[in-house]
Amino acid sequence: MFRAAFLSASLLMLGACDPARVYETNRNFDDAVWRAADTSVFEFSIDDTVATYNVILNVRNTIDFETVRLFLNYSLTDTASVPMRKRLIEQNLFDRKSFAPFGESGLGDIYEHHILLEPNISFPYKGKYVVKLNHQMRTDTLQEILSVGVRVEIAK
Repeated sequence: MFRAAFLSASLLMLGACDPARVYETNRNFDDAVWRAADTSVFEFSIDDTVATYNVILNVRNTIDFETVRLFLNYSLTDTASVPMRKRLIEQNLFDRKSFAPFGESGLGDIYEHHILLEPNISFPYKGKYVVKLNHQMRTDTLQEILSVGVRVEIAK
């Protein structure tokens, strides 16, 4: 019995290791509500200025999200708070015709999306960088968005 538990725990820990990941944090929203004025801020550090990185947006929503698309303001600033990127992101969370959900589902009616924002980006300076996200939808309050997050990984 002890051997089986040890083997299971070891396999679980090995699966959790992700050598490409430099940073990953998700922000959960209370009661699955995201307000337009509520900006999510993610700070990460870069030590290697030679490597290239991918910056990925994580979004988790339920099947009850009311619209097909999600609009987000996205900004990336460098170590001196100088903007590197700033743009409006449009992402379909559901198929426009069938309303079938996109993304991965591991928990019934919850879907997870991984959206590549910055492929193969180089960071010119060592230090802290900041990503800011807020939604840009017509309604002030989005229902059924569970979390948003940012992942920074070494590009392969």
